[in-house]
Amino acid sequence: MALLNVKVQEVFDEPGCEKNRSKSEKERKKGCSKQLVPGAAAGGCAFDGAKIALQPIADVAHIVHGPIACEGNSWDNRGAKSSGPELYRTGFTTDISENDVIYGGEKKLFRAIREAIEKYHPQAVFVYQTCVPALIGDEIEMVCKSASEKFGKPVIPINAPGFVGSKNLGNKLAGEALLEHVIGTREPEFTTPYDINIIGEYNLAGELWQVKPLLDRLGIRILACLSGDGRYNDIASSHRARAAMMVCSKAMINVARKMEERYGIPFFEGSFYGISDTSDALRNIARLLVERGAPEELLARTESLIAEEEARAWEKLRVYRPRLAGKKVLLFTGGVKSWSIVSALQEVGLTIVGTSVKKSTDEDKERVKALLGEEAHMFDELPPREMYRMLKESRADIMLSGGRSQFVALKAKMPWLDINQERHHAYAAYVGMVALVEEIDKSLHNPIWEQVRKAAPWEDN
Repeated sequence: MALLNVKVQEVFDEPGCEKNRSKSEKERKKGCSKQLVPGAAAGGCAFDGAKIALQPIADVAHIVHGPIACEGNSWDNRGAKSSGPELYRTGFTTDISENDVIYGGEKKLFRAIREAIEKYHPQAVFVYQTCVPALIGDEIEMVCKSASEKFGKPVIPINAPGFVGSKNLGNKLAGEALLEHVIGTREPEFTTPYDINIIGEYNLAGELWQVKPLLDRLGIRILACLSGDGRYNDIASSHRARAAMMVCSKAMINVARKMEERYGIPFFEGSFYGISDTSDALRNIARLLVERGAPEELLARTESLIAEEEARAWEKLRVYRPRLAGKKVLLFTGGVKSWSIVSALQEVGLTIVGTSVKKSTDEDKERVKALLGEEAHMFDELPPREMYRMLKESRADIMLSGGRSQFVALKAKMPWLDINQERHHAYAAYVGMVALVEEIDKSLHNPIWEQVRKAAPWEDN
């Protein structure tokens, strides 16, 4: 636990974090190390954050060392897709019981690792620490080291028990585990001047596959994606990339920064949501690669591709602009989507009446202000009662949010569209933007809303 406490404090003191840079050294230590109050981890604990950050690595056996409820809470809770192995979709747990609490669960964990390796032959095994075995003192690092030596497979400890903090802390602790035990442990079969890493992209609903064809046309290779549609060996050799793009800064800024320090890989933060943001991301990737030695003609080819794809996308969107003009959107999400989705929706003439910034960095909030103005309606929390009132008073025509908020919109008899991690539609890059607008148009103009708003036949008009 002492080593874990040191690691937690180091992660909280992240110099790449905009919020930390605005604090004094004393404030950083005081503000980020304070204990959570009961219930503060509702909506995701550190273990949950670590698991969802790494589970999209598709050829790894992900073993949860803890009670079976921990695995049930976290298994397959994101729509991350794989183009090959499906092992990541199999739930593994040691199912800690009362007897294990008394006698310790280390032997049981070792047997679980052996069974996973012998039955499924994974490229590696990731072992996730949870609250109960952490409290009774199970040393998963020692067990993982012994198992790795015994079976000749990488067995990686992910020490992020839920009680140490929030889901976001778990994201960063997962990144620390990759930095300490995985990245830099293998060499790629070959390298090119066009190799990049994408950090903080989880291939939700297959969004990475909407971006990859664009990079393929430019001759740019994704050496590793952390962690959507990821492969263990690719991530282990990702230290040989020439540049990196960070998609979700609040989740893995520590990975991007430390890879730049250790291996000289420059990075930028960008978004593949919306036409303009996608174009800017492609330009930045090309610029960094040229700065690292790629031929300058890559810049011209990138501009040619952007012009072609933007023209195609705008032609498809042309029919929707008059149908969506003046429609008002309430956006209830967070992180990078708090500004990237705003930008995307504004491009087709939609008006944003408010956006949540609960999981957003200060830099994200500044981008929202730049898009919506200084009077932008940003909220960290929006109680269901207030959300319902905004929709009922027609201050918004549609709400874009996660699944937990959909019932507020349905109660208000207003259109709703899933924009979070559970969604089944991919909205990245140019084709994704067209898909997003199509879904918004279908939801807004669905005849069901006119029907459900009518008074029942027995009601007094």
